[in-house]
Amino acid sequence: MAQSLQSRISEVAAPARVDGRRERGRSSRRRIVKAMMTLIAGGDLMPSAARVAEEAGLGLRTVFRHFDDMDALYAEISATIAERVLPIVTAPYDSTDWRVNLRDLVERRARVFETMLPFRLAANIKRYQSPFLTAQYGKVVAIERDLVLRLLPKEMRGRTVPAEALCAALSFQNWRALRHDHGMSVEAAGNVTAHMAEALAAALAAGE
Repeated sequence: MAQSLQSRISEVAAPARVDGRRERGRSSRRRIVKAMMTLIAGGDLMPSAARVAEEAGLGLRTVFRHFDDMDALYAEISATIAERVLPIVTAPYDSTDWRVNLRDLVERRARVFETMLPFRLAANIKRYQSPFLTAQYGKVVAIERDLVLRLLPKEMRGRTVPAEALCAALSFQNWRALRHDHGMSVEAAGNVTAHMAEALAAALAAGE
């Protein structure tokens, strides 16, 4: 995951020689991305071009010009979010006990998912209209699952039902349901997730 996300970040952030006109275009795009992220974080999951233009301090025509390439804007938003969560996701675990590391993962997931929550909700709305978001969704789900299974001892990964149940309990979909659908606080959602993870870890350890 780290290499893939870091490569994406590097590609987005790589410096290039550009003329003044192109640099102004890039500056406008950055302002549009920042404005979109601000509006989404504030609860507007489908900001209109007019709202983005107002937030960015740009003319509506400029915003429409960049809105023609929505996948590129989504890619830049994804890269920005990745920069925020990558240090949490890739930090090494301190223990040799998988159960201790699993508890650490539960805490990390709460922080990462809470950071991503409004942006992934917005992405889900637009996912079926965007080739980039459709592909990105599949990749992220696979990575999240792999990071859970990687913590388990090899002999436990073949215990399909509890292992897959653990992946589901620690998925973004579960966090979204607790926070968004059930209206739980971050603390309450974290406690529920931790309880689910502990119960499933016990089932795995018992060979159920």
